[in-house]
Amino acid sequence: MKKDVHPKYQPVIFHDVSSNKSFLLSSTLNPKETMKYEDGKEYPVYKVETSSESHPFYTGKGRIETKEGRVAKFRRKYKSK
Repeated sequence: MKKDVHPKYQPVIFHDVSSNKSFLLSSTLNPKETMKYEDGKEYPVYKVETSSESHPFYTGKGRIETKEGRVAKFRRKYKSK
């Protein structure tokens, strides 16, 4: 591989600001802020609004708009008169 072509791949903390949870993943992001992780080491931190800890789909706190399914809704809308 050529040198200085690929971005630096490093461990980065992704911090979910809505649920106050952090995940340590490898990334090519290069954030300026740093934060201590659970292991006591300091890593760069990237703040996110939504993650699997706060997204309604993963937490099960999503709202269900209607009880009927898509097919029933379609049939009701386009039924013959």
